[in-house]
Amino acid sequence: MSLTISCMLTQVFDLSETSPSHFVQYALTCLENLASLGDDYAKTIREKLRIMVAGGDGTVGWILGSLGELFVQKREPVPPTGIIPLGTGNDLSRSFGWGGSFPFAWKSAVKQSLLKAISNPVQNLDSWHITIIMQETQGLQLPYCLKSVGEYDLNEDLDIQRELPERISCFEGVFYNYLSIGMDAQVAYGFHHLRNTRPYLAQGPISNKLIYGGYSCTQGWFFTPCVKTPNLRGLKNILSLYIKKVSNKEWEKIPIPASVRSLVLLNLDSYGSGSHPWGHPTPEYLDQRRFYEARADDGLLEIFGMKQGWHASMVMVEIISAVHIAQAAAVKLELRGGDWNRAYLQTDGEPWKHPLNREHSTFLKIKRVPFQSRMINGK
Repeated sequence: MSLTISCMLTQVFDLSETSPSHFVQYALTCLENLASLGDDYAKTIREKLRIMVAGGDGTVGWILGSLGELFVQKREPVPPTGIIPLGTGNDLSRSFGWGGSFPFAWKSAVKQSLLKAISNPVQNLDSWHITIIMQETQGLQLPYCLKSVGEYDLNEDLDIQRELPERISCFEGVFYNYLSIGMDAQVAYGFHHLRNTRPYLAQGPISNKLIYGGYSCTQGWFFTPCVKTPNLRGLKNILSLYIKKVSNKEWEKIPIPASVRSLVLLNLDSYGSGSHPWGHPTPEYLDQRRFYEARADDGLLEIFGMKQGWHASMVMVEIISAVHIAQAAAVKLELRGGDWNRAYLQTDGEPWKHPLNREHSTFLKIKRVPFQSRMINGK
């Protein structure tokens, strides 16, 4: 993974040797200090600074999060970001015109990418803040984008109706592409576990997708085991969904269809390596459902569901659209155990296994971050 700054000069930072936060603080502080001493060259660089990230969606989100921290701390302009797509899905890259993969003729492609980074226009990107409140649990392994919070105001627009346990854990983070719960996250979790334990098996996008396909068949999404009550496989048995619409300050409970086994909250128009599960609804359909045309900067999440693997496969190849559930300016989810003792979740491709119990719920609150990230259009 590497990071390239493109302006009047080019500098490369290897993210295996330095963290994005360290780079952002160090590089921008140096430029600001020089500019304050009267260095007009440094001032120009700071004003025209653009960042190119070489990596997948997780790496890009890592950088965007560090830049967001800079804005929160100093209220300074955030440099726009472009992408050299080196990941498996590259949905952020696809959404902003940088493509789904990087050409084999990489030297000329890098040059073209840097030229685009310097001159192409900039677009806005919404980011979404997620808060997780749950019973204190030992050994829970969450993705790096979710950080433990020492104290949290439970009255801060969360509106929890159930009694919370005496000891709770709170986590916060930001996502840019999607949050999902269910079978797609379970497949991703199996893939990530394999990649961590046997990295030699997942050495490129093609092998990664083959492994994903294998896990989809073995995790029970395509071939549901015969049980007395197959409806227990549906997410509605463990999940309650509440939303706030643009013009409404009150929470509204939204029913989840019994057939839905994967629920996705999507910000971009690309998901799962370039698919468009929300589809392209007609103006008449949008008006009928009181939906808006989906964009990455509209302040809304598109919430849709996928059924068994056969349905998901047809959605991913865009033969049909996913099950449209809602569009929301804020979302609250309640996870509660019963016949299930765990659920699988993921944010921007980073999955985890979440414990459930009957006595106490896990609450997830998602709301839009007040400022928007700035992305360079690669088209």
